[in-house]
Amino acid sequence: MTNSHFQKLGLGLALAASTAVARAQTEVLVTADITTSTTWTPANTYNLQQQIYVRNGATLTIEAGTILASTTNLGGSLAVSRGSKIFVKGTEKNPVIMTSKADVLTWAGGNPKTGTWREACNEWGNLTIMGNGYISEDATSGNVPTPNASNVAAMEGLIGSGPNDPNVLYGGGNDDDDSGTISYLSLRYGGRVIGLNNELNGLSLGGIGRETDIHHVEIMNNVDDGVEIWGGTVNLKYFSIWNIGDDSFDIDQGWRGKAQFGLIVQGYSVDASQGSGVGDNCFETDGAEDSSWQPVTTTSIYNFTVIGQPQDGDRLTAWRDNASVQYHNCIFMNGGEELVGFDNVDGDGAHGYGFESTVDWPTHWTTPHTTFSTVNAPANPALFYTAQTSGNWCEITDSVFFSNLNANAYTQATARGVFNTANNNVTATASPIVTINRGPAVVRGGKVMEPVILLNPMPANDAVTSVRFAPYDGFYSSAKYRGAFSPNNNWLCGWTASTAFGFTPASPWCDLGFARAGTNGDSVLAGFGLLGSGSTTTLALSNAFANSPTVLVIGLARGDLPLFGGTLVPSLIGGVLVQINTDPTGSLALSFPFPRGVPSGTSLYFQAVTFDPGVTPTNLQFSNAVCATKP
Repeated sequence: MTNSHFQKLGLGLALAASTAVARAQTEVLVTADITTSTTWTPANTYNLQQQIYVRNGATLTIEAGTILASTTNLGGSLAVSRGSKIFVKGTEKNPVIMTSKADVLTWAGGNPKTGTWREACNEWGNLTIMGNGYISEDATSGNVPTPNASNVAAMEGLIGSGPNDPNVLYGGGNDDDDSGTISYLSLRYGGRVIGLNNELNGLSLGGIGRETDIHHVEIMNNVDDGVEIWGGTVNLKYFSIWNIGDDSFDIDQGWRGKAQFGLIVQGYSVDASQGSGVGDNCFETDGAEDSSWQPVTTTSIYNFTVIGQPQDGDRLTAWRDNASVQYHNCIFMNGGEELVGFDNVDGDGAHGYGFESTVDWPTHWTTPHTTFSTVNAPANPALFYTAQTSGNWCEITDSVFFSNLNANAYTQATARGVFNTANNNVTATASPIVTINRGPAVVRGGKVMEPVILLNPMPANDAVTSVRFAPYDGFYSSAKYRGAFSPNNNWLCGWTASTAFGFTPASPWCDLGFARAGTNGDSVLAGFGLLGSGSTTTLALSNAFANSPTVLVIGLARGDLPLFGGTLVPSLIGGVLVQINTDPTGSLALSFPFPRGVPSGTSLYFQAVTFDPGVTPTNLQFSNAVCATKP
């Protein structure tokens, strides 16, 4: 370990060698399915000329900075069939972008970090991934109501060569299935329409297993849902879903995964009916098809910021067909209808809560998570349903509600006990986020829409702290705040269309996550100051173990190294270790002059590792990692 000043470390010389991924140069027309393992690189752009499948057990790897820009309105799309994998290896500095050529035409000088928002969607297809996890789907001949590895379904929006075309089927009996990894992916202007009620979502996930890693994904403008999940156990983290033409986050057929850190901004993509261009529900949660089948959706969702449409928006959360959903540490604001919308049935022939001796709607809100339905049950329900670890099947806790002004906004929520004192929910009188500006109201699809044109989604007022927080279980971060963003850090910056289009601030600091909880939950690392030559930069750590040795790791690149039970994000190659102790409150601050002569666009990565005797067996707590880029 080194405890020296930065000017003694040769950091400036090493930083000068840091370069960004080169911009794409050559267009590749993709006209055939991928049947052998293939890598796409930022040396090319890739133009999907039709529905492209990754199949035959192949793996598609897409390197950081790669752009897929498909011919507008041609219908190019990408789907990963069961048994194949996709690795989208974007970074916060060089995301992978999947979009249309019409979008690219708005980029200044071809720079993907610029662009102009357009009222558009359906300009290309989407990304669909199909896996082997359990599903509950009653429309396919031969499927049974109990969890069964033979239960499969054809993916919405895809056209198979016949009823048993393996390229379009999802489902199976492996909840630990691995379809690959997706990180830092921006999906824009998609949602090809095949026919009535047969449209592509921004990201479609059918029967995806928990060994699949998905984090930092954005969907901007889509004709159908933003993210739709059918069954499986995949976990999701860091999602931005903006201006979706139907439901923003849609769950079907027994999803049993977890989600944390999501931003939903309800709006519209085109002037069409609600559900086909104008946003419908923010969350739409279906349990099973039919309602008594298993698996049934059973999930726990933490730290979402959900921003509705105040005049003509639909529900903030809609509940159907025995779905068991917990929302914790969320912000729900500006809803046009109910906070809790009891739809009961999905309109596709299912029978709603309480069907065939299942538990009715009110009882879902009082039934402990340790209770399992005996109707069509699996042999091992405690191992089959693992997402919920506390509370009741349905609940909303430790959340903030603000400016939900519909006359029935809280009717169902009140009846279900959401406002009971023990739930620690707050009806706020001041905004729970820093900034939200809306443009002039417009009528789209017969609905009055107030588009969000500027958003700083970091927490304010009642959202800055929470009473309870997520458990550390290897997936959740124990974020002690409400909503999707920690104070002083914004994980949207650097890679999203929302930043490129000017909707969200282009801060030089970006929160990358990857905390490992300690005695007091997650420690929070925040950065302050511009990275200009000779300017002062400050790192501030809070909520760590008191009076404890801490190492600040500063890297020139990302390493994402699994280490002592945590993940060390900054690369140690060419990096710096600075030892410093926390104070009696578990905090510390370090200010330093930023080295001179560092090229614009250079990024630094920071993370703190603190000795904490309460962390077993390694006694090490990891803060979140932050990245700073010199303007």
